[in-house]
Amino acid sequence: MVSSERLADIGYKTFSGTMTLYGGYLCSLRVYRYFHHREQLRIAAENQTEDIIKD
Repeated sequence: MVSSERLADIGYKTFSGTMTLYGGYLCSLRVYRYFHHREQLRIAAENQTEDIIKD
């Protein structure tokens, strides 16, 4: 039989580990979106200057 203290410790460690993984996921998603958005802005700026040069 597992004591209630041991069970609470296991539950806390499981929850803490899960939140750490979820936080890492959210952080990496935010970084991905940042670089993707930056790339889209760069492409838009290049297209804009090409359109200006053509006129």
